[in-house]
Amino acid sequence: MALLTRLTIDDFEKLPQADVENRELVDGELVDVSGNTLGLNCLRDLIVELLQPVVRTGKLGRIIAEQEYDFDGNAHGPDVSFVSLAKLPLLSRRLRVQRLVPDLAVEIVSQNDTFESLTKKAHRYRDCGAKEVWILSIETREAYLFSDQRRAILDEDQPFQSALIPGFSIRLGDLFDRI
Repeated sequence: MALLTRLTIDDFEKLPQADVENRELVDGELVDVSGNTLGLNCLRDLIVELLQPVVRTGKLGRIIAEQEYDFDGNAHGPDVSFVSLAKLPLLSRRLRVQRLVPDLAVEIVSQNDTFESLTKKAHRYRDCGAKEVWILSIETREAYLFSDQRRAILDEDQPFQSALIPGFSIRLGDLFDRI
């Protein structure tokens, strides 16, 4: 009888890039995540473009796209993340998987995502210490917000904003219109 060995974050870190491309480590196993579509890429890049100057000017921390983090032994890479100034010293340029949890994680629904998988991921992020998680749907033009203060489904007339990044706000419809 063969024993199944579950991968650790350190194992994941050592795998060749080709073996982890479009994969996350979930409960010790490599799980395929869909490749990004043009719409997803454009929305991700727009969010980074809009948040970056506010975060930089306010010296709030760093906005990072597609970075993997250690969520209790699971390697997930939110489409966009915000790491606060207090956590910046924990970032390592040498590691594929950062050994911290971002303060804000943004996931954009891809064509292969299920509502269940994304909400499970959002709950994992929050359980591991992310202060806020956003799930954005290009197709429905909605956002799902998970935070200590609020849990909500927002439509295109409501703002995409975070108390973690004061001074930034954009109406969801305007955000989706720009991609």
